[in-house]
Amino acid sequence: MNPEQQRAILAIALHAAFADGAKHDREREEIRRIAASLGGDAGAPDLARIYQDVLLKRIGLDAAATTLGDPGMRQLAYEMAVCVCDADGRQSEAEQRFLAELKVLLKLDAGQAAAFEREADAIVEIAEAAAPASAPAPAGAAGPVVATQPSVSAAEMDKSILNFSLLNGALELLPQSWASMAIIPLQIKMVYGLGKAHGVELDQGHIKEFIAAAGVGLTSQYLEQFGRKLLGGLLGKAAGKTFGQFGGAATGMAFSFATTYALGQVARRYYAGGRVMSTAVLRDTFQNLLGPAKQMQTQYLPQIQQKASTLDAGQIMAMVRGT
Repeated sequence: MNPEQQRAILAIALHAAFADGAKHDREREEIRRIAASLGGDAGAPDLARIYQDVLLKRIGLDAAATTLGDPGMRQLAYEMAVCVCDADGRQSEAEQRFLAELKVLLKLDAGQAAAFEREADAIVEIAEAAAPASAPAPAGAAGPVVATQPSVSAAEMDKSILNFSLLNGALELLPQSWASMAIIPLQIKMVYGLGKAHGVELDQGHIKEFIAAAGVGLTSQYLEQFGRKLLGGLLGKAAGKTFGQFGGAATGMAFSFATTYALGQVARRYYAGGRVMSTAVLRDTFQNLLGPAKQMQTQYLPQIQQKASTLDAGQIMAMVRGT
């Protein structure tokens, strides 16, 4: 995949990120930061420039689609766009219209596109079942609550956080674009379980708000995962057909492992302390935990690699579902 093709695919992913027009300024800033951070490698596209070009409509969707002549590249671009649109849950009408237009512009094989859409829909449905779509707010949810004795030990919670982190690190090593779609649902499932262990049972909306408050954007997290896979060469012409090189995905794997681990530890402290952390404290705590978590990833690299080599679609969906 040459830089021009990378540029086109990333431009399409950014178009997808802004398709619903509802992105908060904070999320746009996070996407801009990711675009800048991913453009540091020699020979890589200037992603900060691509971000500006998409935002200012200097790169049209049709022009980006035209750049991709290879059917495999076009399919990959569509898969990434679907995943980005699905990042925060069910697609909005605007996102559905965007994807319908993109499908036409990319001249996709109808069967391949439909097959991926079914896989993506299945993961979204399973993700929605990972924590209740709606739940009664617990007593005192509008403000601080009295911390309760957790129903599981600290060691058990640490083990659960580590297991989720290992799994999400392994998902980052898989070449299939849909594999990254399971990372955020698994994070939601992890946070839900930690809250429940402390007697707090919230719905997905509250959990997503907590994750965002900690500084982990849903759409931006997908873009970072896909961008690293794309620039690392893990996503290629045979996307979804072959197992990639571990080295090419090392940075992305560390990102997913560390993000999940730091998020889990923040959630544990937040619920144990009666949910009294402000947004600023949540973010500072998350950032302070992120560096050490990235260092931990090297310690667990063999386990992550082993887990990645044995994962398949059925296992991943079962894990998200909790069966």
